[in-house]
Amino acid sequence: MDPYDSDSSIDEDFTDTGVLLGYSAEEIIEDTVSHLGGLPAWLDEKTPPPGDFANCKVCNSPMLLLLELHGDLPDHFPNDERRLYMFGCPRKPCNRKPGSIRAYRAARKVSLGAAPKQEEEKETKPEEVAPQQPKQDLGASLFGATSLTSSVSANTNPFSSNAGSSSAGDNPFATPKPSAAPAQTSTTKLAESFADKVRLSSPEPSTSPAVTALKATPESAGSLAPWPAQSAFPTPYQNYYLDAEYETLSRPSTPTVPDNVQMEPMEEEGSGGADIKDAFESELDKAFMKFSTRLAHNPEQVLRYEYRGTALLSSYADEVGKRLHPEHSAGRVTTTGGGHMPRCEYCGAERVFEFQLVPHAISVLEDGREGVGLGKDDSGMEWSTIIMGVCAKDCTPEAIGQIGWREEWAGVQWEELK
Repeated sequence: MDPYDSDSSIDEDFTDTGVLLGYSAEEIIEDTVSHLGGLPAWLDEKTPPPGDFANCKVCNSPMLLLLELHGDLPDHFPNDERRLYMFGCPRKPCNRKPGSIRAYRAARKVSLGAAPKQEEEKETKPEEVAPQQPKQDLGASLFGATSLTSSVSANTNPFSSNAGSSSAGDNPFATPKPSAAPAQTSTTKLAESFADKVRLSSPEPSTSPAVTALKATPESAGSLAPWPAQSAFPTPYQNYYLDAEYETLSRPSTPTVPDNVQMEPMEEEGSGGADIKDAFESELDKAFMKFSTRLAHNPEQVLRYEYRGTALLSSYADEVGKRLHPEHSAGRVTTTGGGHMPRCEYCGAERVFEFQLVPHAISVLEDGREGVGLGKDDSGMEWSTIIMGVCAKDCTPEAIGQIGWREEWAGVQWEELK
């Protein structure tokens, strides 16, 4: 049973989970920045990422853009502009190897207002951990649940490009036009509407030479190789814009046994029913069954977004599954526990879940690509989900207007080999 089946009931047949789902669209909905495939755009075209960020860590060749996402979070980081990117190598020899898929976050401060106290309160008041309101506030900002005036930091929808205002039904992936720093009252209004729409050992914080070097690297881009010319990249995937809706799960009807039917025990062989049950369960990957069942409620989804939410895992047995698998209690999966992502290599803060790509994104991106680009080496993607974990502190250069580039955690679960 899905963990949401008993919560937040809309009516007898449907349940709202609070997860924001992204859907591909060939036409612009609201957002001109957030998209699958296509070519990347930067927060500032004069400050692209370090050139090394373009390359696959396996073959050292330029990768293709999988996703660009407008990521402003006014309720959490009211002074920051954010942009998220996911790149992948399309070359067959690189499939299933670490470093063939990479995730990045670009951020810059637009004001020096007081930092939000929300995270500090979570640390000092355990009883207030994981309140529902912040997640809801995030949703309204990303997708714009109510009409309100927005600004550069208080954008109603991270998937939308409507800078002037936001109204019900806005695409949560919108991009605002640069403007003055938001007033506190605007942030408060944004938080309220945003809520209605919208997902091993760690290094010690900034103490080791490696971490110190990493911290200096993104802001020292002038000394690094430049971002390659577009001609150096393979043929890009087709560009698709994003539309979004909250996830709604339909409740399956409970089968009933007619009164005139009698149930008789099955004849068992061997050591008994326990063996049959074990044999049956051994044939099924519980994680994948749950993963597939959940996606089947909304099969056209390409993206699942819930800042500080819980990733939907396709396997508990691989490296990512073992790291992030929620705790079990008496055989029942709960969503209150879970493992940990690697800490931020730049500031040492924990990382949290922001979004994941799901398999239908592959179908969308690869549609019509036969014979395009790398030929026989352009073999197609083989992942079941890609999870992006981001720095919980959104570490960013302190100088207003300075863009910081950070490589974030891309947790890849690959398709099971048959």
